[in-house]
Amino acid sequence: MQNTAYIMMIRPAKFGYNAETAVNNSFQQSSSDTQVAEKALAEFDQFVALLKAHKIDVTVIQDSPFPYTPDSIFPNNWISFHSDGTIVLYPMFALNRRQERKPAVLEKLAEKFLIQQTIDFTEQEERGLFLEGTGSMVLDRKHHLAYACLSDRTHENLLEQFCTELGYESVAFSALDMQGAPIYHTNVMMCVADRYVVICLDSISTDLEREMLIAQITSTGKTIVPISLEQMNHFAGNMLQVKNEEDEKFLIMSTQAYQSLHEDQIFQLEAFNQILHSPINTIETNGGGSARCMMAEIFLPLIKEL
Repeated sequence: MQNTAYIMMIRPAKFGYNAETAVNNSFQQSSSDTQVAEKALAEFDQFVALLKAHKIDVTVIQDSPFPYTPDSIFPNNWISFHSDGTIVLYPMFALNRRQERKPAVLEKLAEKFLIQQTIDFTEQEERGLFLEGTGSMVLDRKHHLAYACLSDRTHENLLEQFCTELGYESVAFSALDMQGAPIYHTNVMMCVADRYVVICLDSISTDLEREMLIAQITSTGKTIVPISLEQMNHFAGNMLQVKNEEDEKFLIMSTQAYQSLHEDQIFQLEAFNQILHSPINTIETNGGGSARCMMAEIFLPLIKEL
C-alpha cells in the first residue's frame, strides 16, 4: 500500500532558520524577518486545516519549547512508521535536530496506533553516519524499493542496512543541484505515488544513472512526470500523495510548487488525483523543506481495529 490516510504533523514551538542544517541544504535562506516563527505557525495551521477539510486524518502534536528544536516541523526525517507496527528512528546530521526525538511524540501516537517494535539506527550518529528517514529515502512501499540520492545526510551503508532490516531493495544514485552540489534529501527531487513518479531527471549526475532510474521506475508500471531544476528549486519535487477516509487520493504540495508547474504537468497529475496546495513560503525559505517534509505518514495499525 503506497498511500495512507493518517498523517502526523508537529506544530512548532518556535520555528526558525537552523544554521546547523544550512551547511548542506542549499534550499535554506536566512531571513531578516522578525516574525518568522509567528508566520510559520499561521502557515502550519492553514495547511492542517486544508488537509482536515478534505477528510485527511492528521494527528497534530504540539512541540515543546525545550529543548529548542527549530526544525521540529519536519518530523519525517527522524522517524518512519510501517504497517507491521514497526517504527524506525534515524541518525540525524545536525546536533540540534537529534533533540527532535522526544518521547512525548511516541506517547501521543501510542494512544491511537499500535507500536510493536522499534528499529533504532541513531547510534550511527557517533560514527558520523546519517540516514534522515523519508527525506533521505523515497519509498515505493508496494514494490519495496528505497530510492536515495547519496549525500552527507544519506550514507549508502545505512541505506543498505535499512533495506536489509525492512525488506527493501536500495536504488542509490547521485543527484546535484544547480550549483553542482549533492542534493541533501531525495524527497526534494522526487515523489513516488501509486501510479506515477514526479522526478527531476536533470539533477541526475550521469546518463548511466539516469537511464537506470528511468528503467527502474518504468519496470514498476508507473508513469514518469519530469520536472526541471528550476521547478525543483520551487519544491515541485517535495510532494506527497495521501488518501482520505473515503479513499479519495490527493497530491499535496505547497502553493509555490503548484505555481511552478506548467499546465500540461498539472493536467497530467490531476488525471491521477486531485491536487491540494497551501502557501508555506516562510517555512520553505527558512527551513529549506516543504509540504512533504512536514508530513510523516503513519502506516501503523489502529488500536481500535485490533
